[in-house]
Amino acid sequence: LTQPQLPKISAIDALRADMVSAPAALLARALELNGGCFTLDAACASSLFAVKLACEHLSAGKTDVMVAGGVSRPDSLYTQVGFSQLNALSPTGRCAPFDRHANGLVVGEGCGILLLKRLEDAVSEGDTIHGVIKGVGVSNDIEGNLVGPATEGQIRAMTAAYEQSGWSANDIQYMECHGSGTPKGDQVELNSILDLAQDSPGTAISIGSVKSNVGHLLT
Repeated sequence: LTQPQLPKISAIDALRADMVSAPAALLARALELNGGCFTLDAACASSLFAVKLACEHLSAGKTDVMVAGGVSRPDSLYTQVGFSQLNALSPTGRCAPFDRHANGLVVGEGCGILLLKRLEDAVSEGDTIHGVIKGVGVSNDIEGNLVGPATEGQIRAMTAAYEQSGWSANDIQYMECHGSGTPKGDQVELNSILDLAQDSPGTAISIGSVKSNVGHLLT
């Protein structure tokens, strides 16, 4: 028997076949939502960026309800080989953000979806309210890279969120951190938090990262 000669698949062919919009479209169809839907890629900030855009749609009055979140089930070959080459994967398989023994990230899988409304609408309709988003800040840190973020960019993002909410570092007790578990990333994030709190002397802020329990969820 002779094997059939299959046509070679080029990089362009692969890109054309990439249905990045499918996850959001499938969810919208399952929930019978008749508004628009889209999927975005902002690396491991994708779910937070989705929430930011959802808030902007609500604030602009373009819609009354938004469903936003993220699903992460990455290909193990991509994560294990790719992040090993970047020296970002923990060789011990333990994710320990902000710990002196931290030696890299551990890849996790998960899903998180939020249903968002304007606060006045949720109150008037008697909804159970689990939290209120007061402000969101994003930035391009310019000098950073995938495993080595830049303090200046992180501070711009946090400052924008606090200004939008009308808060300062004095007004919070706990900060959920990116907490990658890489020595470089953790140190940069700690420096960013310390710089942010410089204008609020005497402020005590507890920090933590859920990644120590569930791992690092990627794109």
